[in-house]
Amino acid sequence: MSSTTLYLLLADGLLIAHTLFVAFVVIGLLLIAAGGLLGWRWVRNPWFRLVHLVCIGVVVVQSWFGIICPLTNWEMALRHKAGLPGYDGSFIAYWLSRLLYYAFPGWVFVVAYTAFGLLVAACWLWVRPRPFTDRAAGDGGRREKGAKHP
Repeated sequence: MSSTTLYLLLADGLLIAHTLFVAFVVIGLLLIAAGGLLGWRWVRNPWFRLVHLVCIGVVVVQSWFGIICPLTNWEMALRHKAGLPGYDGSFIAYWLSRLLYYAFPGWVFVVAYTAFGLLVAACWLWVRPRPFTDRAAGDGGRREKGAKHP
């Protein structure tokens, strides 16, 4: 395998990872909201919820400070090493402009990421996660203090 092929495979792998990250954040919020309405217990898992909140938090902080996502930078560096051109701006801005044929100014993405982050925070309050100390998956977080595991 040539180094060009290897760089392209790595860049494509990062693109897939980036896409999965975005899907986790967007679809995760939709599932949390649906789970809150439909009573799905798994959406109250505190680790899932914390990871979800941290993921969108990182995106919001990066947008406020004008930082391009490291996954975008690494992907572009690998594509350049393979001899291909990269793209300017953030991953989301690039692909949205490609999909919608319209390039929004950077501040639009800052507002959109911030609003989405606020929605995630609101869902944290609306669909409360179980406490981290609740180890019993089957009791719905309703175990009385001092109760023993079966």
